[in-house]
Amino acid sequence: MQSKQTILVTGAAGFIGWKTSRFLLEGGFRVVGIDNMNRYYDVRLKEWRKKDLERYEEFKFFHVDIENLGALRVLFESFRFDAVINLAARAGVRYSMENPHVYMQTNAQGTLNLLELMKEHGTKKMVLASTSSLYAGQPMPFKEDLPVNTPISPYAASKKAAEVMAYTYHYLYGLDISVVRYFTVYGPAGRPDMSIFRFIKWIDEGSPIRLFGDGSQARDFTYVDDIARGTILAMKPVGYEIINLGGGKNPVSLKEIISKIENLLGKKAKIEYKPFHKADMKETWADIEKAEKLLGWKPQIDIDEGLKRTVEWYLENRDWVRDVSVEEGKENI
Repeated sequence: MQSKQTILVTGAAGFIGWKTSRFLLEGGFRVVGIDNMNRYYDVRLKEWRKKDLERYEEFKFFHVDIENLGALRVLFESFRFDAVINLAARAGVRYSMENPHVYMQTNAQGTLNLLELMKEHGTKKMVLASTSSLYAGQPMPFKEDLPVNTPISPYAASKKAAEVMAYTYHYLYGLDISVVRYFTVYGPAGRPDMSIFRFIKWIDEGSPIRLFGDGSQARDFTYVDDIARGTILAMKPVGYEIINLGGGKNPVSLKEIISKIENLLGKKAKIEYKPFHKADMKETWADIEKAEKLLGWKPQIDIDEGLKRTVEWYLENRDWVRDVSVEEGKENI
């Protein structure tokens, strides 16, 4: 009988890391989860997700930062990893303009640390999380073979750096790399700096929504369960491939999202319009043909069902989630 595979999931207490780890554990894998538990947003949400994972016998958690090569080395010496799913990242377009150094350190240097240790210890497979933010200025729907050489935020630039470094390690050392580019992920226990979480909270509280632009900007919103499933499917051997994981339908505008949340909560939004932010993209739309062909993946949860589940989770957890905070100006769509 084959022994269980052990997967290293970085950013395991993060939004996507939590759900991916949970699905892996339910699928019979062992998971070693690491996270630096930083305070980019309220750490109580990370603690809630970590606690949820600690219910599983096959889950081990370590408080480790991927920027810390020494700590990672100890981990690689202690476990034999069958694959690394690198979901640890500094996220958020706008905040990356305020603190670009930390984005390069985590997203690029941190990825390099993992690649180097994989090479040293014979771990052949990495799934690397990347972003639809790289497609700024490209024709829609976004296909993986578009030249993404003009990132418009330090966040996107740092992710591009991670992608190309991963290619180098594939080319030189035969590492098998799936780069998954995520399109605006949302769902229960989501990041509080993301638009959907904030809209639900503000409409429920009767606080004004701060909307950058006129609300016509649109996103290919993707439910977190679909993203986690796609991430796990991407553990298959591919050589080196970049794969979009997105809703794959026509993008949904922020105005439409607000309207749907109003209906679910039975409350009207108060909107405070702000100037459109230069580092934001007007629209995103994933071509997901490659994910379907290569991984047999397509999203299963549509925006209405996904929003319903997200609002239900918020209402069940409202007592403590209401005062979950994120620093001003960090919201990301």
